[in-house]
Amino acid sequence: MVKHSPLDDRTTSDIAWARYRRLMRGMALVSFVAVIVALAWLRYTLGDQFTIHMVIATAAGVGLSVMLGAALMGLVFLSSGSGHDEAIDDPFADDPDMNHDR
Repeated sequence: MVKHSPLDDRTTSDIAWARYRRLMRGMALVSFVAVIVALAWLRYTLGDQFTIHMVIATAAGVGLSVMLGAALMGLVFLSSGSGHDEAIDDPFADDPDMNHDR
């Protein structure tokens, strides 16, 4: 028997994805602040050696790293919070060698 995910329900899916989008908007702001802080710190420590290429590389590196981490963790929260994780078919459920109480 195939278990259906709660995300198959349109209402649950809409709520979960709206929460994910809200999380990503908040993390975009956090990412922007992290870029500004990183650029300010580089400007303060490097002085005249602070170039436009360094600005571009730092903004891309810091901003995209924060957003990638946020996107992946957000998907974990979406999967767990919606009950999608519990809807799997565990192939080891009947295996006596697997201790599920650990």
